[in-house]
Amino acid sequence: MKPTFPFSAIVGQEEMKLALLVAAVDPAVGGVLILGDRGTGKSTGVRALAALLPKMRVVEGCRYGCDPAVGRERCADACGEVPGRRPRLVPVPVVDLPLGATEDRVVGALDLERALTQGVKAFEPGLLARAHRGFLYIDEVNLLEDHLVDLLLDVAASGENVVEREGLSVRHPARFVLVGTGNPEEGELRPQLLDRFGLAVEVRTPTDLATRIAVVRRRDEFERDPEAFIAAWQTKDAQVRRQISAARTRLASVEVSDAILEQAARLCMALGTDGLRGELTLVRAGRAVAALAGRDAVDDADLRRIAGPALRHRLRRNPLDDTGSSVRVERAVQELFAA
Repeated sequence: MKPTFPFSAIVGQEEMKLALLVAAVDPAVGGVLILGDRGTGKSTGVRALAALLPKMRVVEGCRYGCDPAVGRERCADACGEVPGRRPRLVPVPVVDLPLGATEDRVVGALDLERALTQGVKAFEPGLLARAHRGFLYIDEVNLLEDHLVDLLLDVAASGENVVEREGLSVRHPARFVLVGTGNPEEGELRPQLLDRFGLAVEVRTPTDLATRIAVVRRRDEFERDPEAFIAAWQTKDAQVRRQISAARTRLASVEVSDAILEQAARLCMALGTDGLRGELTLVRAGRAVAALAGRDAVDDADLRRIAGPALRHRLRRNPLDDTGSSVRVERAVQELFAA
């Protein structure tokens, strides 16, 4: 197994790391889109986070990794009711969705080997089944083919994959954190898919000398001796793992006051975001930020920290304002919270 660069060893890119941690604490936030220059640690951050996440409990033998504690979300195989199947711990899945993947590979299809050798119509789960309760990772997401975009939109909205083909009729849960990375210079995302991402992060090549040196030094150390480098950062990664576990436990009890709800709504109104998804994402992400900090209530600082990732991709283009969306969000935040 290829060694994974430690999450806590990533230099800079604080906004990206915060967005990934928020998605790990509360998958209902809606996934993370990471756009920026090549070689800025986008895919490294995704894989590093998955490697340090606490293991999850699944029903033994279930092809979809159903949660034994949540009966209403189990698959149609009634996996929790079969005698002898006990919960077991497995790593959180991180499934790559290649740009050239066929629809059958993504949603699943007829198991041809069993059909030919046994004459049985059996379902072979696809990438969506493997990603259930984990991460579905798409590199160069802005180059994804339209038919796969439509498919992902349907599954992301329902949390269920439905396959009706070749005499098969299969439904299974498919709830995952969608993580996409890409370079905006190579093409834009379809608005429908862009809106499905809860958080959008912009990463940049470091411009200060000290940061660039630190990045190169750590990457060089990792490539020369991965085992020693991972061991050196094991303690800090364990701290992040405990932070995520504690935040997940605390999340449900974190309070959002009416004043915070009003601030979120005022910010979205000032920016002119469409619909109410901006407010919902801002509040949910703010709750996760507070939980990560070990607090029981969301405050203005939490909203300020997560406002950019939650709102920058939801802004209408203003032909009279040539500033970027990040600048517009930052300006609105300063005006609102300084009042």
